[in-house]
Amino acid sequence: MGGLAQLSDLHLRPDDPASVDKVERAVAAVVSMDPLPDALLVSGDVADVPGPEVYARARELLDAAGLPLLVVPGNHDDRDLLVAAFGPVPVVATAGALRVVAVDTSRPGRADGRLEADDLEQIDAELGRDTDTPTVLAMHHPPVLTGLRALDAIGLPAGDRVALARLLDRHPHVQTVACGHVHRTMATALGRAAVLICPGVSSQLHLDLRPADDLPIELAAEPSGLALHVLVDGGVRSHVITLPDG
Repeated sequence: MGGLAQLSDLHLRPDDPASVDKVERAVAAVVSMDPLPDALLVSGDVADVPGPEVYARARELLDAAGLPLLVVPGNHDDRDLLVAAFGPVPVVATAGALRVVAVDTSRPGRADGRLEADDLEQIDAELGRDTDTPTVLAMHHPPVLTGLRALDAIGLPAGDRVALARLLDRHPHVQTVACGHVHRTMATALGRAAVLICPGVSSQLHLDLRPADDLPIELAAEPSGLALHVLVDGGVRSHVITLPDG
């Protein structure tokens, strides 16, 4: 029952000891789990400002977990540099009794995400290859509205969210959509699939649900965290773990 550990929004800055320390503590928390997870997912924004040296350092830090890595780009990442360091996307892997399909929602040079028609066709085909194994679909941008307008404005567009919901209706073995981007924990559903937004490693964002479109994105004095997805009695259970302060 090791399952799939998930880190998100590392925003690694190798020249900042505090940034490196947060990633090291997140990896240490994963390694301390008993049983050890079967794989480690990083759901985007590995780098704060991308560069080859950032991804090389990120690879070094994440390899310390000693687990298979599944890494997808976020809006802060450079897709080509990330793929050069961690391998191609989409990523299809197993994590114990779970199947994981991790896809790219990033758009080069933009903060908002997208799932193009070709992306949806590829996801549909990949999910159709194994319809028996409980599956986690992983991405950076949440396929739902959160109520935080500043984050929803740079999420997935409505048409993409609807298209993905219709796709998941055809694939009930996808039990959970695991994502990041919001730097907060949030749980909801998309059709029959649960949606778990993983907290950020680098920081958490202030919960601002006021109905205004010009609200700033502000940090919150809250601890970082990670998630663990495990299969229990045939169903995916997602746990959020708070990281201790450094």
